[in-house]
Amino acid sequence: MTDDSLIMDALDARVARRNDRREFFKTMAGAGKIVGGLAAGAVAVQAEAQTAVTDADILNFALNLEYLEAQFYSFAAFGTGLSASLLTGTGTQGAVTGGRQVTFTDNVVAQYAREIAADEIAHVTFLRTALASAAVAQPAIDIGATPNGAFSSAARAAGLIGPGASFDPYASDENFLLGAYIFEDVGVTAYKGASPLLTSATFLDAAAGILAVEAYHAAIVRTTLYAKGIQTPSLITATESISTARDSLDGSSDLDQGVAPINGASNIVPLDANGLAYSRSAGQVLNIVYLNRAAVGSGGFFPAGVNGTIRTSAAN
Repeated sequence: MTDDSLIMDALDARVARRNDRREFFKTMAGAGKIVGGLAAGAVAVQAEAQTAVTDADILNFALNLEYLEAQFYSFAAFGTGLSASLLTGTGTQGAVTGGRQVTFTDNVVAQYAREIAADEIAHVTFLRTALASAAVAQPAIDIGATPNGAFSSAARAAGLIGPGASFDPYASDENFLLGAYIFEDVGVTAYKGASPLLTSATFLDAAAGILAVEAYHAAIVRTTLYAKGIQTPSLITATESISTARDSLDGSSDLDQGVAPINGASNIVPLDANGLAYSRSAGQVLNIVYLNRAAVGSGGFFPAGVNGTIRTSAAN
């Protein structure tokens, strides 16, 4: 088989997987609802049609997502959350529910966790500095491991746990990686969607820089899950299940992929047929972090909603 044939087979395999997932979405939509789903944008199409948003609105939306990621990684890596000085701002300041340090058994994963935590804390600090007095406060965040908490609801929607069970992202290296996987791909698509909407070249440069870092983080998490999944295939299966659940929330388009191999090649980088990363609107991002495909103002990882002007998920 020629190199060209291998390339075409790989592209065809991606298209076939995308078509299979679209059939899943059609079936779920026909049922009238999708229960639950998974967890960090741009501006929803509906919002754009009604109200012009500012660069500050977009950066504040991103800041909400960075609060979520920074708190999760900080607790997992260091056992403590963000400094109180990084939580104040406009809107209603909320507390963090749950979160604790992971007892890592794989030192490489522990080092990854510490690096990503430091990066996410830096993102919060940077965005707050850029926004100055316009920065929103941290909203209420749920990163706990109770049966009714956001992580458990997300895992249940993906079929990883049954009714009444809990998913604890701090219980093991593998659980931590799956918890991180819930966020990281969403963050990449969120910044990709937001970047073209920014009018300031300075803010666009900053968003592009954060997008690149989020993509590095996503690649670390995806690569580690793929590598560990060679010995524990259920990890790779879990990424596919989480991916499908996320996609069931954000509309009929296939914007997500797990790490399962495609035609003999790994799938570390989730791309479209043109080799480009996907974009999500703010509404789609909120569908995922609120764990709801309807147009709502709160839920999931943000039990009281996010702060700022961009607050409502899309109606899917």
